[in-house]
Amino acid sequence: MTTWEYATVPLLIHATKQILDGWGQDGWELVQVVPGPSTENVVAYLKRPAGQSSGAQA
Repeated sequence: MTTWEYATVPLLIHATKQILDGWGQDGWELVQVVPGPSTENVVAYLKRPAGQSSGAQA
């Protein structure tokens, strides 16, 4: 069975693709996007298999 690690990432509407592309290059998979605390932000929930750390953004 796969064990996962998770990250919660605030996304700026004007830079969403750039932010998600960066996390995707580090092996993170987008699970869900939900409204953030303001109308300018949303929050992304990401996952990747545990132990796949590349020493980046987590």
